[in-house]
Amino acid sequence: MRINIIFMAFVAFLLLEACTPKVAPTTTQVVKETPPPPPPVNQNLSPCKKFTDSNNVEGAKTNHVLYRDFLKQKQYAEAFPYWQKAYEMAPAADGVRDYHYLDGVKFYEHFLTTETDAAKKEEYTNKILDFYDQASMCYPDKASMYKGLKAFKLYYSFPDKKTNKEKYDLFKEVIDKEGEKSPDFVVNPFTALMVDLYIGGEIPLEETRMYAAKILEVVDYGTKNAKTAREKERWALVSGYAPARLETMEGVEGFYDCAYYKAKYMIEYQENPTDCETIASVYGRLKWGKCSDSDPDLNKLKPEMTRCFPPVQTTTTAPAALCSDKLRNGDYNGALGCYEEKANASSDPEKKAQYYLTMAKIYYSQFKKYSKARTYARKALEQKPGWGKPHILIGKLYASSGALCGSGTGFDSQRITWVAIDEWNKAKRDPETASEAKKLIGKYTQYMPSKEDIFQRSLKVGSSYKVPCWIQQSTTIRAAP
Repeated sequence: MRINIIFMAFVAFLLLEACTPKVAPTTTQVVKETPPPPPPVNQNLSPCKKFTDSNNVEGAKTNHVLYRDFLKQKQYAEAFPYWQKAYEMAPAADGVRDYHYLDGVKFYEHFLTTETDAAKKEEYTNKILDFYDQASMCYPDKASMYKGLKAFKLYYSFPDKKTNKEKYDLFKEVIDKEGEKSPDFVVNPFTALMVDLYIGGEIPLEETRMYAAKILEVVDYGTKNAKTAREKERWALVSGYAPARLETMEGVEGFYDCAYYKAKYMIEYQENPTDCETIASVYGRLKWGKCSDSDPDLNKLKPEMTRCFPPVQTTTTAPAALCSDKLRNGDYNGALGCYEEKANASSDPEKKAQYYLTMAKIYYSQFKKYSKARTYARKALEQKPGWGKPHILIGKLYASSGALCGSGTGFDSQRITWVAIDEWNKAKRDPETASEAKKLIGKYTQYMPSKEDIFQRSLKVGSSYKVPCWIQQSTTIRAAP
C-alpha cells in the first residue's frame, strides 16, 4: 500500500492535469497536487541546485510532491521529513518556483508556536530569516520581495533581532529597487521606522524628505492600480496609515514645500470659502510652507483674511493681537513663544486658560505633537476647571492617534476611542460644548472594538484597561453597538 501511494504521487507530479478527489481528504489520505508544467527550455532558471541537478531526480520530485500534499492539509509533522529531503536534494526545486524556501518559513513558524526552549526558538528564528537570504541569492529577480518579507518579519515578529536602523535600511533597499511599484506590505512599517528614526536623529532631514515623497508616490500608484478586492483592501489599509503618519512631519519647518500644503489644504478653503477659521488655518499653512507673496492661492486668501480679521486701529498694539497675527501668518514658533510669555505674565485665570488652549491647538494642528498638546490642554483645565473645550481637544488628540498607536484599523487603533469618548463625556457637562461632544460620541461609538475582537484577546466588557502608546490612560472596555 505504501509503495502504491508513492508511485501514484510520482505519477501525479509528471502529469499536466490531475483529477480532483470527490471526497474530502482524511488524515490517512494524501491529496495529489497538480504539478505545474515544466518550465520552458529557454526560461531563466535559478543558479542554485534544482531537481535536474540532483543525483536522484525522481526521488527529489517525489519528496516534493508528498510534502506539498501533506502541507496543504496542514499536516506539518507528516510533511516535514519529506520537505527536509526535497530541500536537501534540490533547494531551488524546479528552478522557477521558490516553494522550498518559503515553505521552510512556514514549517519553522509553525514550530515556533509550540516551542518553549529559548535556544530552539532562537535557532528556528535564524532559520526563518536565513531562508529569505537564500531565496534572494537563488531567485535574484525576486530578491527585493524576499528582502521586504524578511524586513516585515523583523519588524512585526522578531523586533529584537535587528535595530530599527537595520530594518529601515532593508526596507529602503526594496523601495529603491521597486520605486512606485513597491509591494503594499513594506509601506506602513517603513513609514513608521522612517519617522521614528528622523525624530530620534538617526537619519538626516534630506533623506527623510526624499523617502516621504516616495512613500506618497507608492501609495498613490498602488491605490490607483489595485484590481482585485483583496488588493484594494490591502491598499486601503496602507492609504489609511502611511499618509496620516507622514503628517507628523508637517511640524518640521521646511520639510514640505508650498505645493504640498496647497494640494492638501486648499480643498478645505474650497469647501468652506466663507468660514474665517478655515481661511485663517489654510492661509497660515501656506505661509508655513513658504509660499511666495506672489502665489495666486495666497493672494486669493489675503482679502478674505482682511475681511475676517480687519486691522485694529489703535495707538498701541495689544499683546494678544500680536500673538494672533503671528499665528495667522504661519509663524507658529513665534506664536507659541508669544502666548507662553503672555500666559506667564498674566494673573487672570481666564486669560491664562485661553492662552494655554491656543498653544495646545497649535501643537496639535500645526506641529502634530500630541503629547505636548495634551500637556497645554491640561494646563488650561488647571486654570479653568470643568471647561469643555480642552476636553474636546484631548478627545480629538486620542481619536487622531489610530496611525500612531496601531495600523490605522483593527483593535490596536480602535481602542483609542474609549479614552476619546471619556474626554467627550466630560465635555458634555459644559453647556458650551455639550452639543459638539454628543456629536463626537455618536460618531466614534461605532468605531469601538467589536465584541469578537475583545473576546479574542481574553478581555471583558466593563473591565478596566490601560491604553498604551503615548496615551497611557486607564479606561473601561466597551464594545461597538
